[in-house]
Amino acid sequence: MKKIVVGGQIDKEEVRKLVEEYGNGNFDIDVKSDLDAAMAVKNGQADFYMGACNTGGGGALAMALALLGRENCVTVSMPSKVMDEAEIRKEVLSGKKAFGFTAQHKEIVVPIIMDELDKL
Repeated sequence: MKKIVVGGQIDKEEVRKLVEEYGNGNFDIDVKSDLDAAMAVKNGQADFYMGACNTGGGGALAMALALLGRENCVTVSMPSKVMDEAEIRKEVLSGKKAFGFTAQHKEIVVPIIMDELDKL
């Protein structure tokens, strides 16, 4: 079973519930601080990271970017822009491990990310 850690700065419990809802029972989900969540992915204790903040990239992904590298992370939404569905799916399929987004877009992006992760 693949493991997803929820980090970021805000709405962790709400993100966890969405990940669980759209994960179809195929994922182990844990909520951690952004540092601990990124470390779990780096150390192989988790497969994927999801985090929310107000900008989609700062508090959502800062630790993941520092520990996993830019090539493994993607901001799928910012206050003024949400990636379109095809772009989000492409990022998941490209091998990204960490996904950051704004809290107000979690209901839009989490279902798409989870749909693609469920296929891996």
